[in-house]
Amino acid sequence: MPEIKNSLGLENVGKVYRNLDIDTLIAHAVNNEGAKVSSTGALMIDTGIFTGRSPKDKFFVNQDPSNKYISWGEINQPVTKDVYEDLLINSKKQLSNKDLYVTDVYCGSSLDSRKSVRFITEVAWQAHFIQNMFIVPQTQEELDNFKPEFTIYNSCKTIDKSYVSHNLHSEVYVVFNVEENCAIIGGTWYAGEMKKGVFSMMNYWLPLEGKLSMHCSANIGKDGDTALFFGLSGTGKTTLSTDPNRALIGDDEHGWDDNGIFNFEGGCYAKVINLDKDSEPEIYNAIKKGAILENVVCDENGEVDYKDASKTENTRVSYPIEHIENHAPTMSGGHPSNIIFLCADAFGVLPPVAKLTRDQAMYYFLSGYTAKVAGTERGITEPVATFSSCFGEAFLPLNPTVYAELLGEKIDKHNVNVFLVNTGWTGGPYGIGSRMSIKNTRACINAILDGSINNSDFETLSHFNLSIPKTLHGVDTEVLNPRNTWEDKQAYDEMAKKLAGMYIENFKKYLTLESEFDFTAAGPQI
Repeated sequence: MPEIKNSLGLENVGKVYRNLDIDTLIAHAVNNEGAKVSSTGALMIDTGIFTGRSPKDKFFVNQDPSNKYISWGEINQPVTKDVYEDLLINSKKQLSNKDLYVTDVYCGSSLDSRKSVRFITEVAWQAHFIQNMFIVPQTQEELDNFKPEFTIYNSCKTIDKSYVSHNLHSEVYVVFNVEENCAIIGGTWYAGEMKKGVFSMMNYWLPLEGKLSMHCSANIGKDGDTALFFGLSGTGKTTLSTDPNRALIGDDEHGWDDNGIFNFEGGCYAKVINLDKDSEPEIYNAIKKGAILENVVCDENGEVDYKDASKTENTRVSYPIEHIENHAPTMSGGHPSNIIFLCADAFGVLPPVAKLTRDQAMYYFLSGYTAKVAGTERGITEPVATFSSCFGEAFLPLNPTVYAELLGEKIDKHNVNVFLVNTGWTGGPYGIGSRMSIKNTRACINAILDGSINNSDFETLSHFNLSIPKTLHGVDTEVLNPRNTWEDKQAYDEMAKKLAGMYIENFKKYLTLESEFDFTAAGPQI
């Protein structure tokens, strides 16, 4: 592949393994990288000391004209062009004089909106991961005509020894150059950096084209009704959208244009800590040949112990969407009928389900309250309450109000129902209460999707002014009003005021912007 070698910008490239078949990638990973195969045929790999993303090590190059659009701050940290050039040289030096895996894929199932991305790595299992998570060209002609619009150099085996003089936080770096359509990764083996890196770029490109990019899962019913599930990692996006009665469009990242909803990816990336065959059979059965298990513990026979968190709480599986029997082949759907905001309330204050007004939808979307789940990011060992704009602030290069404005327009245009669902704690805060049962959460979701929740009698939850059903088929009545689940009602009231105050304080950052984003009247009150 001389033409491919010449296009990589690297010196003395050895063999180029371009879009290898999965069998060969598995063989390379097992024979050369110490990977193992589970009893069900899934590839098992370890990602080293980094078992989650490194958000403090993510940067964008500060340059014209993209710097006019990027919302700079702790999420989108600037780095100079000179530092980027140094790190690019460092990454290219690591990848030169090597046999390499080049994987060419698409991000986006929509032909009108997809982007072509090239990944360059020296690790076989990472190439396997990319083929799982993105959309692989299906014909030789398509591959021959492939022209990358964005390139990622994954030099995970090198570090930035000059990070202090570069004014970076550590030896790890994940840097995006929007103008040169390039990203570089160094020092971390965690594959999620590649997945979320492309997601960050889609969150830059699409809104500037008037299309909404979303951190959500999506599925579609037999009658063609599409539903979206927003939420951060660990809130249940994958679990709740994987439904035997509804076809899965995708589990994590989507776009919404004039034609409807489309998946960015070609696979799923699910947490497997405490995975149970009975409660999550679709995901459990997807773990077979073609899937990749990250940082799990197994016995000598390859039997995985999904309860073992000795390596990390963030054990994961990557698998092609085809491993889910009931998936939408086009990975797309029409305009949604229902939108569900998922949160894991660590305070045990929010109800299992609430119906939102349009203004409440805008408020809770911009607030993006949830809890960071143990292991998702470095240093997080137990749930920590957080607010993440649009349920995905870590991946939003633009100001959150850009995405909120697009969402509001689409809710109005397509008359979409919006709900808030708490998959977190009930009966008390984390450490005292218990996690909301999947049974109750599933029943809430089913009532939303079949419309029966709209026939319920509602009451208003104090402090939050949320409309909550008094009864709901399949849901234990006592959990519908969270105050009823607490033995100490006064303690609930105090905790509710505390969380309401956190919402109010967080939302103040939007009040300096245009008045159209002043939705405080729809939010919690003290």
